[in-house]
Amino acid sequence: MGKPPVKVFLLRRRGVVLLALLVLCTGIFCALWLPSAVTASTASRQLPIYSVERPGKMCAISFDAAWGNEDTQTLIDILGRYNIKATFFVVGEWAEAYPESVKALSDAGHEVMNHSFHHDHYNTMNANEIMTDVKACNDRVAAITGKVPTLLRCPYGEYDDHVIAAIRSLDMEPIQWDVDSLDWKDYDAPTIYNRVTEKLRPGSIVLFHNAAIHTPEALPDILEYMIHEGYTVVPISQLIYTENYTIDHTGRQFPEKEPAPEDAPTPEE
Repeated sequence: MGKPPVKVFLLRRRGVVLLALLVLCTGIFCALWLPSAVTASTASRQLPIYSVERPGKMCAISFDAAWGNEDTQTLIDILGRYNIKATFFVVGEWAEAYPESVKALSDAGHEVMNHSFHHDHYNTMNANEIMTDVKACNDRVAAITGKVPTLLRCPYGEYDDHVIAAIRSLDMEPIQWDVDSLDWKDYDAPTIYNRVTEKLRPGSIVLFHNAAIHTPEALPDILEYMIHEGYTVVPISQLIYTENYTIDHTGRQFPEKEPAPEDAPTPEE
């Protein structure tokens, strides 16, 4: 009758030791892996600017220039009639092919910004390749206009964290859009008009293309709508904030709120 309790005691003791070892191993695992897992899961994604929170009704219109040049001067003339300045994102190779149009855009007061040099897929390139491509376009635009671009629109609108980080490392701001005309699909003018006017809101950035077939036809009515609705249309560099800002999960840029002033001390009686 005396031996079984000894065996039970030994088994219990062995179980306690095994449990202690399990707890120790779990602790070591958490110490080594959990912090990095938490950091990875809570890290915020880097986003370009899609739209901007501003007081009043402001918006910006933009054109991507990557192919074709038949309508660039027509767009300049239409914008001139309404005294509106836009932002043109040009591919470096396009700027090489049509330097006179790049200069005409700049001379008319429009922003000429970067849309890459070769219009490659940045997601497939490493940071050095991206920065080399961006700089090549900047150099080409600066040689024609005398101004170095400060904004960039990624080719195909494609990006990930490493793309955005590479762009911002060059002190440039990546720009997307929240209103897509889809004019490159050759929609007719009424369809383009409806797409833009139905989605437009204060702080919007509208996307057009300089070589889309029906954009010159749709643009005057869109500009008249914006003006009638009380919008002030400005180049993108005048719409965005360049410092003290945050970007939410939708890509909307907000100015950072200033801390509330401390209550004035009560005068001593």
